[in-house]
Amino acid sequence: MVTAPAERTPLERRLTELAGSVPDPELPMVTLAELGVVRGVRSLGPGRVEVELTPTYTGCPAIETMAADIEQLLSEHGVPEVSVRVALAPAWSTADITADGRRKLAEAGIAPPRPTGPGGGPVPVQLAVRCPQCGSTETTLLSRFSSTACKALRRCESCREPFDHFKEL
Repeated sequence: MVTAPAERTPLERRLTELAGSVPDPELPMVTLAELGVVRGVRSLGPGRVEVELTPTYTGCPAIETMAADIEQLLSEHGVPEVSVRVALAPAWSTADITADGRRKLAEAGIAPPRPTGPGGGPVPVQLAVRCPQCGSTETTLLSRFSSTACKALRRCESCREPFDHFKEL
């Protein structure tokens, strides 16, 4: 189990920042920290660390790439032995995406999920999804799945542009 942020050593905090700086392989406009999937780093001894990742959903195909990218980056920063552990509990939630992450998704033309507040909570079934191009809420769901399973494909009825919507979880 990864230690709470206040209990981490300065080295663990620095390595957590480094691991979190890795871009998401499917959404390269956001980092793993902004996406909220890096749960922390724990020192296991001299030159040995464990990174805890929680995927956006069970079976996420990008988790192996995330792990490899983190291992490479930390190795480049002098950590010879890096292990990445996938933790499914507590489950990732769209509430874990930072405000900067939401902003960057919108700037890239992906409608971000609505914030649900700390600890998540119930997600309404019918959501008004704002078009990232023109801001209209008059949008239509074209497909529950888009380029990745965590996004849906929608079309704006005002500007007629299709766009990805990062689904709320």
